[in-house]
Amino acid sequence: MQRQQRFESQRAKMSVVRPFDKLPVLNSAAILLVGTDEDLQRQLAQTILKEKKDFKISIHLATSLPLPAERDHIRPRIDLIVFMINVQSKYGFKNIEASLAHVDANFFLGKVCFLVTGVGRVNHCSVDMSAVRKLGDVYCSPLVFCELELEGIRISTAQRLLRMLQICAGHVPGVSALFFSSLMRSSNDE
Repeated sequence: MQRQQRFESQRAKMSVVRPFDKLPVLNSAAILLVGTDEDLQRQLAQTILKEKKDFKISIHLATSLPLPAERDHIRPRIDLIVFMINVQSKYGFKNIEASLAHVDANFFLGKVCFLVTGVGRVNHCSVDMSAVRKLGDVYCSPLVFCELELEGIRISTAQRLLRMLQICAGHVPGVSALFFSSLMRSSNDE
């Protein structure tokens, strides 16, 4: 009984990430990078911030979900969640799988993508690629494959994520996040 109460107390301090619980801010967007490789997260975040953009961006980093509960509405609205999967780390993959349970189902309507790294070194892969593809299918979210260790690829990935973020935040007239996500998923299937 005491264990149950402690669990409920801890759970109350954590918060599920919800896509529409806050109003959007004009010319602003927020992205959440979730993954266990903090160095790659920071490098990608710095690259995103260096890119030219015509809107204000906030980048949040987390090794896993759930996020700590908000106090005084400090956390802004999250427009896009990027789950960073390193196929060379079973621990990282399991961490992402566990984190997905703490994301509101409405986020999977175009506001989530899986960024898959480490695929260039097939000899070192410890996560089966079919498991990664299945994750994308189950959660109806696109897979973006890249090698973030290479600066040129990191820059192009940052540009791609910025465009996705811009769409998810509603800054591109006539294009919804769900429509864009379905286009990306159909191009991955080919």
